[in-house]
Amino acid sequence: MFYTTDTNQHGLKHDPFKAIVAPRPIGWIGTKGRDGSLNLSPYSFFNIISDKPKMVMFSSAGRKHSLRNAEETGVFTASLASRHLSEHVNASSAPVDYGVSEFEIAGLTAKMAELIDAPYVAEAHTVLECRVTDVVNPKDLDGAASESFMVIGQVIGIHISEEILRDGRIDMGLARPIARMGYRDYADGGSDVFEMTRPPGAGG
Repeated sequence: MFYTTDTNQHGLKHDPFKAIVAPRPIGWIGTKGRDGSLNLSPYSFFNIISDKPKMVMFSSAGRKHSLRNAEETGVFTASLASRHLSEHVNASSAPVDYGVSEFEIAGLTAKMAELIDAPYVAEAHTVLECRVTDVVNPKDLDGAASESFMVIGQVIGIHISEEILRDGRIDMGLARPIARMGYRDYADGGSDVFEMTRPPGAGG
């Protein structure tokens, strides 16, 4: 099968694009509005983009509440979306009016970050505290703006639960991060963990 994305005539029941680029880590983004309201939303368009300095990004399809708050306050948190919290992750994705706390809807504890004015999920195994460095509205081949906005943040603080540490490292079998697979499918990152030693000098 081959098809071009300008026509998107793949002949399948559902668009396969997001299932092809998978698994995708879920950034559970916590923000605080200028009005003091707390917001929590899961983003599968999320990833680490740099180690030096430590930077992550999440991408919002349209101008959603997380984007608004991150732009206005310049900060956000990213909590680890793990298997024991998967139902809470799903509940926090419900569309609600601005100012309504998804922490309360999902039955989660909102805890304020150490270095920034933004909330995170107290029940999460790990959390990243981030300061916004850039907000990018990507353009297509014709130079037209896309519907998405990429929020880039530098990680300035990291929380790790002692419960998932073994032998000086995070045990993925205990952390069990979940990832988006496309459609309604998700993966449990701790269910089949295996190790490989990369070739000397390998990058990327």
